[in-house]
Amino acid sequence: MDTALIKALQLILSLSILVILHEGGHFFFSKLFKVKVEKFYLFFDPYFHLFSTKDKWITRIFPKLKKNETEYGVGWLPFGGYVKIAGMIDESMDTEQMKQPVQPWEFRAKPAWQRLFIMIGGVLVNFLLALFIYSMVLFAWGEEYLPMKNITQGFQFNEQAEKLGFRDGDRLLAADGVPFERWDANVYRTLTESQVITVERDGRTLDIQLTEELDLLKMLKEQPPFMAPVVPSVIDSVLPGLPAAQAGIQKGDRILSVDGSAVTTWSDFDYLMAKKSDVLAAGCTPADSARLRQMQVVFLSEGSAVADTVTLQLSKDYMLGIVKKSLFDYCALAHNDYGFWESFPAGISHGLTVLSGYVSDLKYMFTSEGVKNVGSFGTIGSIFPATWDWQSFWEITAFLSLMLAVMNILPIPALDGGHVLFLIAEMIMRRPPSQKFMERAQMVGLALLMGLMLLACYNDIVKFLL
Repeated sequence: MDTALIKALQLILSLSILVILHEGGHFFFSKLFKVKVEKFYLFFDPYFHLFSTKDKWITRIFPKLKKNETEYGVGWLPFGGYVKIAGMIDESMDTEQMKQPVQPWEFRAKPAWQRLFIMIGGVLVNFLLALFIYSMVLFAWGEEYLPMKNITQGFQFNEQAEKLGFRDGDRLLAADGVPFERWDANVYRTLTESQVITVERDGRTLDIQLTEELDLLKMLKEQPPFMAPVVPSVIDSVLPGLPAAQAGIQKGDRILSVDGSAVTTWSDFDYLMAKKSDVLAAGCTPADSARLRQMQVVFLSEGSAVADTVTLQLSKDYMLGIVKKSLFDYCALAHNDYGFWESFPAGISHGLTVLSGYVSDLKYMFTSEGVKNVGSFGTIGSIFPATWDWQSFWEITAFLSLMLAVMNILPIPALDGGHVLFLIAEMIMRRPPSQKFMERAQMVGLALLMGLMLLACYNDIVKFLL
């Protein structure tokens, strides 16, 4: 099956689950407080829908559905979903209903505290769902991670990191006195939030004062990377019939240089290859292309004291034909298994850590780099694996559930958080905002969301074209 199709199917399934359960949270509290729900839709349905329980062909088969006060359906515009709650100004902008006398089964007839629960119902479900999924992932698969103490060869740092005081081979011990437990993306976030990093260098412990503010997005995108575990440039295997094998390079050999540039780790090698690839991608003459595909490699065979030099001609698909030894050939992973009841506190703890990191990263949305990284379905779909892996699927779904909860609770009109903000103001002021104000706020919120969606789609298109 095509990779793009697998990613798309995972994205659709994940978002469908999240949208249905999010809207189900609003639906549950509406029913609990006896508020009429007129519609419950997966995806939006401007002008027409794909399926509805009010369709004639459906009611002919199931005549009892005619008596159901709620219309369930599937729209054609896959930008989320909604429940249409009677007596409420929402994205449907049904202002005619609001001109009628207040009915006891309407949203506006209920006390503010009940309306507040109805509005936070979706966010609450998404939050609890994420914690539940994380718990069940730990129960089903356990967790595998790389303890920081197992990275015995230390890290390799780029020029920016060296200016801050880091040196190749440093082992990270603690940040502001708190030990580093494991190597993952949170290490970068910790660096941006810390003042003093304790490292081990040549058997000695020393503190590095971080004198400048670090930008997480820039750190993650830098080439060569801000920091990477040292992985010696030793070849794990050689693919037959490709340039490396034809030149006599074998398993266990170590690459020492490429085109005259020293190589000690696979990070060095990847950076040099990326520079070549960038030049080729920028466009050049056939003669320049042939020259760039020619590569001089110095390598040391296993057990030999003398290095060999070969000149390779890379294939058109830019394949060298080597498989690298990985970090995990040098650093042992740790694995924890959890019983059913043990998985819940562990899953909740992990979920809260992920949530804290995501909330902390929201500040980057308001930077120029953050604006460039706002993405829509293309960006979200890209984070799913190219093959169907249930563990990865559920971990990503849990993260998206937290993301959906956070984004929806933002105090922006048209989002749940906007309604919550106005309800809290009503509870303090002892009177609700005027209907005209709510209508205008809803329109402003919808305009903001539409602008954000257009920006996200534009960024996805630019990334696709590049």
